[in-house]
Amino acid sequence: MDRVPVRDVRRLPKAHLHLHFTGSMRTATLLELADKYGMHLPEALASGEPPKLRATDERGWFRFQRLYDSARAVLRSEEDIARLVREAAEDERADGSGWLEIQVDPTSYAPLLGGLIPTVETVLGAVEDASRATGVGIRVLIAANRMKHPLDARTLARLAVRYADRGVVGFGLSNDERRGLARDFDRAFRIAREGGLLAAPHGGELAGPESVRDCLDDLGAGRVGHGVRAAEDPALLRRLAEEQITCEVCPASNVALGVYERPEDVPLRRLFEAGVPLALGADDPLLFGSRLAAQYQLARDAHGFTDEELAELARQSVRGSLAPPDVRNRLLDGIDAWLQAVPAPAGAVPQPVAAGRG
Repeated sequence: MDRVPVRDVRRLPKAHLHLHFTGSMRTATLLELADKYGMHLPEALASGEPPKLRATDERGWFRFQRLYDSARAVLRSEEDIARLVREAAEDERADGSGWLEIQVDPTSYAPLLGGLIPTVETVLGAVEDASRATGVGIRVLIAANRMKHPLDARTLARLAVRYADRGVVGFGLSNDERRGLARDFDRAFRIAREGGLLAAPHGGELAGPESVRDCLDDLGAGRVGHGVRAAEDPALLRRLAEEQITCEVCPASNVALGVYERPEDVPLRRLFEAGVPLALGADDPLLFGSRLAAQYQLARDAHGFTDEELAELARQSVRGSLAPPDVRNRLLDGIDAWLQAVPAPAGAVPQPVAAGRG
């Protein structure tokens, strides 16, 4: 039987709305920086292969966090930060992404970079340089850690608002949503929203649909990090669709952390067909072993998404972004052009994406 020609998903213009700062690091960079500073990495990171993870129980989540903390510890200077952001932008461009919203908790880097304000300014400076060099538009979401005190989150929310005109566009809440209550962070999110920032907390990955509802009701979420477990609640699906709340679904991450056993089990099509806006994300490529384009390939291979449906996923990522109108229009036009292009024969070697693609 002849194989049906398909278009290269790396050439599909798209936006990336769910990428964590340390987790965006290349494995080679992690190993080089660890060697530079004489740091010992856990074998799961030192091997150069994605670690085997499962975070559906407390012990597994602790191991995941320990590996993440070990990786974060190699980022010790402004030069390291600049390298990470530049390489992340290069990888985004190679995957067809013309817009990136990267999430960072500055408290994790502040001790080595001179404090919270110098850290944010270092990150924003690196973002500006990387965007100029690669043509990929980049903005920042500052995220609080739900494992820390809500007062810390309020401090970060005020900091995020301070830089709302310098490249910070949103405020998030990360870490294990099974711990603590979303409403404990409601004041921090009120500060962020009143300061003009998007509320984009994590919910509905390790915890069930109720955590998505809490993000909406208690934190005023305009976008939800993950949100995939909403598929278990038809009423919540209808609400997300009616209110057009984008869910940043990260299929490879869901499987790697044990939320679902197989790629086919991720309820991607159910969310899509319910009308919930989706933005596929890579979450932490360093730990999960795949970047943005691979999430679109997974949608094609495991869920049977056609090129037309992949294009709609890409459109939803752009519409759910905070990109300015000119960038949105350019990306949407590029998606239409991708669909109009003649697909390559199946099995053909894809050509690299041209540098400077917006």
